[in-house]
Amino acid sequence: MDGSAPPAASSAALIASLDTLFRRYDRWLRGALRRRYGRELADEVAQETYLRAAPYDVAGEVRHPKAFLMRIADNLARDRLRRQRLETEVNGDPAAVPSEPLSPSQDQMLTLKQIVLALPPELRDVFLLNHIQGLTYQEIATLRNIPVTTVHHRMRQALARTAAAMRD
Repeated sequence: MDGSAPPAASSAALIASLDTLFRRYDRWLRGALRRRYGRELADEVAQETYLRAAPYDVAGEVRHPKAFLMRIADNLARDRLRRQRLETEVNGDPAAVPSEPLSPSQDQMLTLKQIVLALPPELRDVFLLNHIQGLTYQEIATLRNIPVTTVHHRMRQALARTAAAMRD
């Protein structure tokens, strides 16, 4: 896909595509979204995700449906969260949203460094390349000669382990 809008499809084709996408991927997509964003946002985002994906599906432009659906859903969720944050800043209690990001203490930074260094090498490598050197998942995949899905998987594991260790 090149990022342009999909060609217009007939209503019947869109309805069939929506039905197919929903039946095949809804359980998986909602589960993943609930884990990431919570039940309420997941349910809202899932519906809109299918509506946005269906025209591309009808046009035959979707090669990796799960990745495509998750990309759309993540973008929608981020947009909603961003809008909520802006509304809170404008309409809500200004003290509820910090005006400047909080700087981590030296102890927190040292703890994070130790946690990252304790990660298994393949997880640590992906984490550092992305978060420290700023490489995209595609760039990491090319550099390490691994599939992008492997980069996603390793990053997810690294983030989960890091978050769990920081909570402890």
